[in-house]
Amino acid sequence: NLLANRVNPGVDDAAKVKAEFLNEIINHGLEISGLDKIAAVNLLRPMLGGYSVIVLLESLKNADEAVAQAACNVLKETIFVHDYFNDVAELAKANKFALEVLRSWAEAEWFKARESLPRRIRAAIFKVAGETNTDDLSPASEAYTRSDIPLHANAMLVKRQPGSLEMIGELKKSGLEVVYAGDVVGTGSSRKSGINSIQWHLGREIEGVPNKKTGGIVIGTAIAPIFFNTAEDSGALPIVADASALETGDVVDIYPYAGEIFRVGRVNLSAEGWISIRTRARFSASGG
Repeated sequence: NLLANRVNPGVDDAAKVKAEFLNEIINHGLEISGLDKIAAVNLLRPMLGGYSVIVLLESLKNADEAVAQAACNVLKETIFVHDYFNDVAELAKANKFALEVLRSWAEAEWFKARESLPRRIRAAIFKVAGETNTDDLSPASEAYTRSDIPLHANAMLVKRQPGSLEMIGELKKSGLEVVYAGDVVGTGSSRKSGINSIQWHLGREIEGVPNKKTGGIVIGTAIAPIFFNTAEDSGALPIVADASALETGDVVDIYPYAGEIFRVGRVNLSAEGWISIRTRARFSASGG
């Protein structure tokens, strides 16, 4: 579990050690009980690029075609290869697995294989009325902890709206996804650490990536443009819609393709589950 899930991807120092260790197993005959060559190749998948790329490139030339194919499959999903693209292209002149990788990249198979956005998302609303600036989400007084997302996220809204994290915990008991809603969201400069905090509490785990999450939905009557872009880049779904009538505990159906949001119920905060109501309030939405 430590090797698979607790090593930061990319070019972190620990990622270099991980890649070099796995390379010894895959390409240089190191034998480890319980960890064969194919499993070692698959442990490179969540590294997303960085130090894993040169190991995968070398593995395409492995004499064991099963290993080479496994490396090919992982490299197809790896797009942060930078100048190593040229090495793959050169190798493809004589290596069928490298050629298969190039064709896969050309067809954008890595993108097409991703899960589609659902046509309907049922969620519970967590509302912060008025303006939420990034200092509310990522307080400057706690800036020294920003590199530790789980720790830093504990400071989210502590001063702006005390009890917010406890309320989010209660809303999660409904089993529904919890959506961050506000009248104005994301003004200020600490946009990346701000969205990190929202995602830590409202997002989902990333396989093989420790201490960071993706996903999450933010609804705002107004969302600061640069915060909107940062949320998208981080894997969240920002939606610009009139949030003035939304309240904490509302249950909504979000139709992202149709650009519509309907209020369909209320979370029963005194017990698990949610209560259906008959009225369907419609909120037009855009963005995301």
